[in-house]
Formats: sequence, C-alpha cells, structure tokens
Amino acid sequence: MASLTLVIADDHLLVRQAIRALLEREHLTVAGEAGDGIEAVRQCEQLQPDILLLDVAMPAMNGISAIGDVLRRAPRTRIILLSMHTEEHYVLEALRAGVKGCVSKTQAADHLLRAIRDVGRGDIYLSPTVSNTVVQAYLSKSDLPHDLLTGRERQVLQLVAEGKTTKEVAVILGVTVKTAETHRTRLMEKLDVHSAAGLVRYAVRKGFIEP
Repeated sequence: MASLTLVIADDHLLVRQAIRALLEREHLTVAGEAGDGIEAVRQCEQLQPDILLLDVAMPAMNGISAIGDVLRRAPRTRIILLSMHTEEHYVLEALRAGVKGCVSKTQAADHLLRAIRDVGRGDIYLSPTVSNTVVQAYLSKSDLPHDLLTGRERQVLQLVAEGKTTKEVAVILGVTVKTAETHRTRLMEKLDVHSAAGLVRYAVRKGFIEP
C-alpha cells in the first residue's frame, strides 16, 4: 500500500489535515489537497493520483457531480467517496458513476485504511453502515430514479443555491454571462421552480448543499 499516491478533497481544512496525518503515518503519499469539487478535478488531472478521497458535500461542485469529470480527466484514478450520507440514492449514484469505495465519516480510521487497501488492489469497498439493500440493488442493477438534470445543470444549481450571482457562475464555469443565464433559466424551467429560494430548497432536498 505504501506505493499509492492520493489526493484528499474535503472542504474542511481540519479534516484534510487529520486524514493527511493518518495516511502519512501509514507511509502513503498525499500528492495534493482540494477544498471543492472543481479543485479536486484540477488536482486529479494534474497529478493523476492512484486514489482520490472525495467528500460529498463541497462548495462549487459537490463530490457526486465531480466524479464524472475526474474519471474523464484522470481515468486511472480510483475514487473513494467520504460522506456523512449513507442513504441508498447517494451510494447507488456514486457506484454507478464509477466510485470504487464508499466510507462513512462516522466510521473509525481503520475503515478508511481498509478502503484504500481494497480499492488500491482493484476491489470495491463499502462502509459497514451501507445497508445490505444498497449492495443488493447495485448487484442486481436496479434502476435509479431518473435524474432530470445534466451534469452542467446540477453544477449551476449548486452554485445558485450557494448564493452565487449569474456573473460569478459564469466566471466559475468559464462561460459567458449570457450562457450562464441560459443555464439558469433552463434549470428553473425544467424543475418548474420560479425563484432562487425554490432552487435552494431543491438543492438541500437533493443533497447538493447542506441545510
């Protein structure tokens, strides 16, 4: 396990520091850190780590939304999701998106080390708090509820729900203000939501941001 390189993505500095200290005690190499999903994608593209430890609840782009971008830009990187959320829809969506491990933040450190070991050798690791029904649903390829939103629309939703202006959204996404406004308008039409407050409520309900 000592030859593995990792990137830690979590918006809490103290959490990242604690995880880094744990990993370095095990002689693992922490190649980089990220405080949001966009930076996590950039770090993985630049560093091409063996494993990304990816928190679900992060600003700008949450962990679930970042998975696809990470795997496109760093296809050899294996992702372990870290989360307080162990509900079926989170875990199933993450697994279907290509995550190789899910670890609950309520578990002891040895579970994270076990996940790194298992995922590092090509296995899948699920935290013991993940229910048996999740495992069975994954193995049986049960259908997930259809997601109305595209990846870009989900990112716009999160940014708007975080209070970003259309101009700020445009800068973060690297698009024109007109394009950002178009994304926002289509998003509201698709969700049949007609106010920023409504988007915030939807984002909280779907787990894009924390209440």
